[in-house]
Amino acid sequence: MKTQTVEKYTPASLVELAGLFLKLGVTGFGGPAAHIAMMQNEVVAKRNWLNDQEFLDRVGAASFLPGPNSTEVAMYIGYHRHGLKGLVVAGVSFILPAAIIVSIIAFFYVHFQRITFIEDALYGIKPVMVTIILQALFAFKKIAIKNKKSYAILAFAFALSIAGVNPLLVLAASGCISFLLHPNTDQKMFGLSAGGIGSTLSIAGLYKFNLFSLFFFFLKIGSILFGSGYVLFAFLRNDLVENFKWMSESQLLDAAAIGQFTPGPVFTAATFIGYLLSGPSGAVVATVAIFLPAFIFVAISAPHLSKIRNSSLIASILDGINIASLALMAVVVYQFTRSAVLDSITAFIAGVSIICLFKLRLNSTWLIIAGALVGILIPHSF
Repeated sequence: MKTQTVEKYTPASLVELAGLFLKLGVTGFGGPAAHIAMMQNEVVAKRNWLNDQEFLDRVGAASFLPGPNSTEVAMYIGYHRHGLKGLVVAGVSFILPAAIIVSIIAFFYVHFQRITFIEDALYGIKPVMVTIILQALFAFKKIAIKNKKSYAILAFAFALSIAGVNPLLVLAASGCISFLLHPNTDQKMFGLSAGGIGSTLSIAGLYKFNLFSLFFFFLKIGSILFGSGYVLFAFLRNDLVENFKWMSESQLLDAAAIGQFTPGPVFTAATFIGYLLSGPSGAVVATVAIFLPAFIFVAISAPHLSKIRNSSLIASILDGINIASLALMAVVVYQFTRSAVLDSITAFIAGVSIICLFKLRLNSTWLIIAGALVGILIPHSF
């Protein structure tokens, strides 16, 4: 009789789980891909909490969910070790350091925005941010664009976005088209999906600003945002700048820069925006709202990882949504460029950043620091 081999794992207490993800939340620079690489090194190579396949299963499952993917991977790891308690501990521990750091920066931004060196630093950082989003766009293109159908959906989504169609509609329409083109599509299932999309869109109306509307706005964003943290800014620009008029495009670009420059999830840009709009209470409300759906989605999906990953129909919808996300990112690059590249100095910063990111593969954090120093040290006029 063959004896079944049982894989042995190193035990992890909730305190150890919290300690690890607090550390990653403080040191996790470089965006979601860097976060996931750091997690793999810590939980697979160093601590033996999961094996390679189990870790990859959780990365794959997170890609099927809306929300911040690296944060969701942290939650899946926490769930694997300690169930729902572990999920909450890992998620909160990873988010909290970044939220605190961003809140501190937001405090100084709000109270000392007119201090020259802060304006100068942001002047140099903004063109770097444009190139960072551009680099992410090209990186995701290699994964999302697979065939001629993909290019057709991309062109369709880009045309809708340029025409000013709500980003949520662009994602929904692209996902539905990809779903319908799938050979195994069940038309009844599509009817249910379309109904769900319609009910989701019904909450996407305009809001009069208060903490209640701020909470539901970011709850909506956290519930439907696929693609990457950078797609976040397409949604924010469409609503916060264009529709609601809650903030300026320059302020949104500052939020994007802070979200990228600080460690942890890019979604903590919502913390910055919340503080900008309503002080510390706004920061707390925006942070809780944008991350809350991720906790719920991971808690629901964690017991069913294999089914989620192996569904070809779900994969086809996600393919369409990811392609549409590229189109939204491309439009954001164009729009942000108009606000960030203002003269020969910012054009030079953007050009050098492109070379450093695409050719030299320099870490984006160093480029942001360099951009800030150039803005502070080189004379210029706004």
